[in-house]
Amino acid sequence: MRTEQPRTIYLKDYQAPDYLIDETHLTFELHEDRTLVHAQLVMRRNPARGSGLPPLVLDGQQLELLSIRLNDRELGAHDYLLDDRHLTLQPDSAEFVIDSSVCIHPESNTALEGLYKSGKMFCTQCEAEGFRKITYYLDRPDVMSKFTTTVSADRQRYPVLLSNGNPITSGSEDNGRHWATWEDPFRKPAYLFALVAGDLWCVEDQFTTMSQREVALRIYVEPENLDKCQHAMDSLKRAMRWDEEAYGREYDLDIFMIVAVNDFNMGAMENKGLNIFNSSAVLAKAETATDAAHQRVEAIVAHEYFHNWSGNRVTCRDWFQLSLKEGFTVFRDAGFSADMNSPTVKRIEDVAYLRTHQFAEDAGPMAHSVRPDAYMEISNFYTLTVYEKGAEVVRMIQTLLGAEGFRKGSDLYFQRHDGQAVTCDDFVKAMEDANGVDLAQFKRWYSQAGTPRLEVGSAYDAEAKTLTLTFRQLCPPSPGQAHKEPFVIPVDLALLDGQGRELPLRLAGEAAASGTSRVLAVNEAEQSFTFVDIPEQPLPSLLRGFSAPVKLSFPYSRDQLMFLMQHDSDGFNRWEAGQQLAVQVLQELIGQRQRGEPMVLDRRLVAALKSVLENDGLDQAMVAEMLSLPGEAYLIEISEVADVDAIHAAREFARRELAEALFEPLWQRYQANRQASRQSAYVATAEHFARRSLQNIALSYLMLSEKPEVLEAAQEQYREADNMTERLAALAVLVNSPFEEAKAEGLALFADRFKDDPLVMDQWFSVQAGCPLPGGLERVRALMQHPAFTIKNPNKVRALIGAFANQNHANFHRDDGESYRFLADQVIMLNALNPQIAARQLAPLTRWRKYDLSRQALMKAELERILVSGSLSSDVYEVVSKSLA
Repeated sequence: MRTEQPRTIYLKDYQAPDYLIDETHLTFELHEDRTLVHAQLVMRRNPARGSGLPPLVLDGQQLELLSIRLNDRELGAHDYLLDDRHLTLQPDSAEFVIDSSVCIHPESNTALEGLYKSGKMFCTQCEAEGFRKITYYLDRPDVMSKFTTTVSADRQRYPVLLSNGNPITSGSEDNGRHWATWEDPFRKPAYLFALVAGDLWCVEDQFTTMSQREVALRIYVEPENLDKCQHAMDSLKRAMRWDEEAYGREYDLDIFMIVAVNDFNMGAMENKGLNIFNSSAVLAKAETATDAAHQRVEAIVAHEYFHNWSGNRVTCRDWFQLSLKEGFTVFRDAGFSADMNSPTVKRIEDVAYLRTHQFAEDAGPMAHSVRPDAYMEISNFYTLTVYEKGAEVVRMIQTLLGAEGFRKGSDLYFQRHDGQAVTCDDFVKAMEDANGVDLAQFKRWYSQAGTPRLEVGSAYDAEAKTLTLTFRQLCPPSPGQAHKEPFVIPVDLALLDGQGRELPLRLAGEAAASGTSRVLAVNEAEQSFTFVDIPEQPLPSLLRGFSAPVKLSFPYSRDQLMFLMQHDSDGFNRWEAGQQLAVQVLQELIGQRQRGEPMVLDRRLVAALKSVLENDGLDQAMVAEMLSLPGEAYLIEISEVADVDAIHAAREFARRELAEALFEPLWQRYQANRQASRQSAYVATAEHFARRSLQNIALSYLMLSEKPEVLEAAQEQYREADNMTERLAALAVLVNSPFEEAKAEGLALFADRFKDDPLVMDQWFSVQAGCPLPGGLERVRALMQHPAFTIKNPNKVRALIGAFANQNHANFHRDDGESYRFLADQVIMLNALNPQIAARQLAPLTRWRKYDLSRQALMKAELERILVSGSLSSDVYEVVSKSLA
């Protein structure tokens, strides 16, 4: 059992470092059973901290200190203090040099932090605090240094030696070893350090910047993956051009490199000039990666590249400011993906994800503000709140300032803070100064946790021809924040007349109307806006494009929602109206199920989706999105007390009813799109993504009919598909069907064909883990014994254990609690192997208060069992203790 609790770090306690590191010179001697790291740090007293010489406290964990020198003096054990986290010594002058040598063991590093081995390759992951597992250092983002790195290794095993920046020299050693030296001309914090050594092949290209500089582009992979890099390379070049055009940001080194590794805790890492990627975020070709995977690769390649400015050239002062780089960069990559694909569909996907997952995080025990006040383990704060909600906060600034004003603000931010480690306040200040506005109240989005609820009332005065909209904002208490002050909530809206036309908008007191769509800044707890010259009672189209991350409440009737689905010119709100209609219908079915009444589907939902299916003018990706019912996770999130069984039964009933009622138009759409797929080769473009997405959602509905012609169509698609999107969709509908023979055959053929491709086998695991048919836990336990599964690989854990616990609600929440016990067992095991991954698997158990009393007791008991299971990592301890508090 833990004998001491991890220390809580508070934002209010931040102090600038006592010392700075101007130059960092590293030499790595890589061996199979150990690695020697020699570090020379050219240091000086930080003038901002005064003139005295306090002790120098360097961070270091799991290091064997071999020697240390201060200037030219070898230090003995009596000259320093050494514990399991720090090395403390006393400088004797304001400028000095530290030379140290340590021994580390990357070959046994299962936590995948610092320097470790992924297969036969050495690689690093230093964000947030992994560099302290490499050498003794000031491992904090506000200490920025110029790095020179020399890597020495066996030439045959590790012919490729990479680090940050530009290569400057290389050579051979005796006994078959060789070395290479890299120099990064830009100051950076230690978390952006990277090293890779391996037997790697590369795909090469080049990019001409807007100032006509030639940049070499290289993607390094293991030889068998060489044919899966072209999509990532094309995505990189598109991202580089887009960043020049959208933000005026040009790449600054002579070379940009990406390396794909199989064992990685995150998606990818933006290390300066040498991005290290989880292989799932870079490898993609038609036969092995779905359309969603292609889009994910494009987005992540862009995200990590965009970090070169929003994260590297301008970095965060401390880890509380994490959203400064991550929220801003998610916003940037969303803009890029919207421009590359369908802006409306991209917005729908982002909002659906935010509302299902981040809103749940906001309502749970780990709720925190975009800029947290405190943490025990920073790895636990790489959250949807920091990333996705952080991006929404940036998006609201753009909505309030307009695109031109936002660009002026971002230009000033990059110009003012290039080469600095700064704060969220600095970002907002640049926006204020560039536009002459006051965003002081807006900054509450950074400091207040939770999801505000925005209630809207409408009053029309036919005689005066005015419409008054009254907004009331409420934000529930969250951990450590009982009371919330009003936010600034930008509400983009329009008013529709009886024919669905947008009315001119003029507020009382204004001289003339200002367009037919506008943004209101709601900044009071209760606030009214009156529109004049409104000739008839209009229907408001509110929060267009989801202009703020709030829970909107307006008393739309089902008929009004159908009207908005048909007439609203805002594509997002057309989808949103359909989702609200579906939620109302599904909640009615859930109530019927709970009362033991026969379930009866409101036919208005059938009519609404029929009109969508028959509208040939709609983007096919939009049709697919509108046919997708709200997921079980979202229905759980919006429930006061989630009845998992009733939610699952109601949603499946609705799907079957829709499949029966819409069989003919679904069958026609399916056949037309499948025929188009047969007649054209796979292309990773928005138009083809849209066609396949509609084809596959149609097939998932059609399969519910259990008709022989649909089974035959699914089997044909599985056998004949030339791409993973169609093959995997066909396999999924077979796995979720009652056709046991076809299911077994499909799974066996898939595993035999792709047994040597780890990423494709991850998809095979996930399809089965997510199957809601009875026996889900038993299937997952059996799959853990499969030779393609290993609990040491984060992708495998996410694909099987994570998919089961987060997506398969019917089986995870079985009433005997066995699935909860299973997840707790895996967390306890992972705690010893990889604390970051262990902590991330805990999320489903942390939301125990959402369920009925019986399930609450079972989930809470497993959290308590984890707490007393032994020596917990700070990662797991923080999540469990906060969940039980």
